[in-house]
Amino acid sequence: MLVHNVYFTLKDDSPEAVDRLVAACHKYLKDHPGVVFFAAGTIAEDLERPVNDRMADVGLHVIFEDRASHDTYQTAEDHLTFIEEQKGNWKQVRVFDSNC
Repeated sequence: MLVHNVYFTLKDDSPEAVDRLVAACHKYLKDHPGVVFFAAGTIAEDLERPVNDRMADVGLHVIFEDRASHDTYQTAEDHLTFIEEQKGNWKQVRVFDSNC
């Protein structure tokens, strides 16, 4: 399996803008072939241990059954539409892909 974690920091980080991004993740990114697990949500504000990285507003977590599913997802029409519609409000995007 391949784990695809994406952390978005927004230019407009108002609660409404954060909710719009989370909703867009659910609309465009959860129903792709090969997805074993999908989750998108806000950073847990009440977890403030010294090891917690707080430099994001939204976390996206997708586990694919294999690398091929991940690679297909990267060029899927819904994924590209999500990027085009949402990227204007992205201050920073960090992607962490790992094998499991």
